Amino acid sequence: MAYSAAVIDVGSNTVRLVTARCSGGHLDELHTERVRLGLGHELECTGRLDEESIADAAEAVRGYCEEARRQGARSLEVLVTAPGRQAENADELVTALTRAAGHPVRVLSPEEEAELSFAGAVAAAEPDADVVAVVDLGGASTEIAVGRPQSGPAWMRSVDLGALRLTTRLRESGDDLEAARAQVAEAFAGLAPPIPHAALIVGGSARALGRVAGARLGPDELAGAVEALACLTPEKITERYDVGKHRAPLVLAAALIVAEVQRRLLVPLEVTEGGLREGALLAALDEAAA
Repeated sequence: MAYSAAVIDVGSNTVRLVTARCSGGHLDELHTERVRLGLGHELECTGRLDEESIADAAEAVRGYCEEARRQGARSLEVLVTAPGRQAENADELVTALTRAAGHPVRVLSPEEEAELSFAGAVAAAEPDADVVAVVDLGGASTEIAVGRPQSGPAWMRSVDLGALRLTTRLRESGDDLEAARAQVAEAFAGLAPPIPHAALIVGGSARALGRVAGARLGPDELAGAVEALACLTPEKITERYDVGKHRAPLVLAAALIVAEVQRRLLVPLEVTEGGLREGALLAALDEAAA
């Protein structure tokens, strides 16, 4: 019997609702919508979220909860990623979201975020490799998980640098590309993941980067993307590569971060659908079936 579930993801760049019908271990997406709030920009600039941003996030969650219930979702979970971990006043955000949702929200640890992203990406891509890495490129953090598709990740790490954070730093430095590269290298210093046989990458900025460089992100593709993007305005990126106008400013930063991650994984990254939200929906299915 089909089971309808909904997930609301409060992230550093967007708040997004996904509802899906879960049947036979597969997801059939019914509805998705999002609002772009850019909470990660505030996190980078001040370390806090102001009252207006918290109110906007709460209003988005309230509306999406109502929509999920209208659609008959039998389970509904509100997940908070980096803003719930990194903001100095994260407790104020969580309190406002809980009140808006009408039930407790769940602030994901970096390990939980990596594990759910791994499950969602593997389910979507169905890789043949024995050992797979999944990279979740967010706005304020990047999660990396390595493991076997059948048993889940055995190695997980999170770095507090994502495409929105790095874009903010690029702007503040006057678009100093070498300074940005140095900051990325510093953020990922000491990271030594197990070498996978294949790697997947998920997230909106990763998908936008795929429009620029292709679905396979190896060292040559990433170097070419950085070179091309560094010469283009966000408007030109949108025009040339059909990247959304709100995502276009983040793609250069995404390319710089992915290039550093790829250098450490030693295999190309395949841009894929799926990720955190799909992993959470699959987990809801497993819990309902238990």
